[in-house]
Amino acid sequence: MNDPRPASRPLVAVIGGGPAGLMAAETLARRGMAVEVFDAMPSVGRKFLLAGVGGMNITHSEPYPAFVGRYGKRHGEIDTLLRDFDADALRQWIHGLGIETFVGTSGRVFPRDMKAAPLLRAWLKRLREAGVVIHTRHRWLGWTDAGALRISYPQGERQVQADAVVLALGGGSWARLGSDGAWVPLLTERGVDISTLQASNCGFEVAGWSTLLKDKFAGDPLKNIALSVPGATPRKGEFIITAQGVEGSLVYAWSAALREAINRDGRATLLLDLLPDRPVDKIAQALARPRGSRSMAKHLHGQLGIDGVKAALLRELTDQATFADPACLAAAIKALPIVLVRTRPLDEAISSAGGVRFEGLDDGLMVRNLPGVFCAGEMLDWEAPTGGYLLTACFASGLRAGNAAADWLTRLT
Repeated sequence: MNDPRPASRPLVAVIGGGPAGLMAAETLARRGMAVEVFDAMPSVGRKFLLAGVGGMNITHSEPYPAFVGRYGKRHGEIDTLLRDFDADALRQWIHGLGIETFVGTSGRVFPRDMKAAPLLRAWLKRLREAGVVIHTRHRWLGWTDAGALRISYPQGERQVQADAVVLALGGGSWARLGSDGAWVPLLTERGVDISTLQASNCGFEVAGWSTLLKDKFAGDPLKNIALSVPGATPRKGEFIITAQGVEGSLVYAWSAALREAINRDGRATLLLDLLPDRPVDKIAQALARPRGSRSMAKHLHGQLGIDGVKAALLRELTDQATFADPACLAAAIKALPIVLVRTRPLDEAISSAGGVRFEGLDDGLMVRNLPGVFCAGEMLDWEAPTGGYLLTACFASGLRAGNAAADWLTRLT
């Protein structure tokens, strides 16, 4: 099936119905373009809805310098996108959909009802009213030799002759929700420079826990602790012991540094402070107090409140000589090294690192060697921790790609 090129106004095909793609579609429609969105899944926004489970953290309220710093090595590129659409602009945009927001105690921003579904419903209604056409169960397969888009759909294959294309295909995590990374070979064969997709905001594996720790404590959280990597300032929070290793929001915050260390050295060290609010000398003094006939486990609990999974992990990662020396044990309590050997699989990760490199894109996110093809969202080569940073950059990149595509078509005509 071939779709004719519209005669009245330029047609832009948006491939991918996540936040970046839908934002690009809205922007293009507002600029007077005919817009059709193609998504391989039975409905759009599936990963967006998953992000809303347990509370829809849409963005963060921290000061801008700290906010943009969360994007690590790509903070410069993301900064240029956020200058057009930052966290405050995103909140105002959500308010325009009739959804109120609030700032939680952690500084994270949520919709008033904490849910993603009402926001998505209101957004899709506005897109339909703007004339955006959404095709579900339509998977992009690449291009024909003549440059048309190849689209697989339940009745077969169709070809779409679009005047411009915005690709917003996601990264490589949670394939069952649509972001399966199947676009990588399609762009690679066109000469697009792509960094390998890797797990981000993910759990990590150790070489192997003891049977005791794994059987008794897997799934237990460690609360009121701090984590760091060597040479970095510790961050307070909590994480979870898993049968394979560690996971949780505090681990995710260090995932980029940990993954890079594993890639470089074959291992990474996560430093655990079991008592972040107590200095090491006070801990040593408490440990040095006579314990009489009490066991060391009872001494740790009585003097420092260390028990349960914390005590088990301390035993797991120290030797008998360390336990016999109050100064050495105090040092271990403040910086207990957890050696990690690999990330959990990419498909389990909350998000992915890697993707289309900014060096191959112009300022409008157009692929330099594919005029008229723009990229947005998580398929770009950047990463960020959880906390609303991922969604904010996806929205901002969708806005940039949509405006740039409209500008490009306007110049052509």
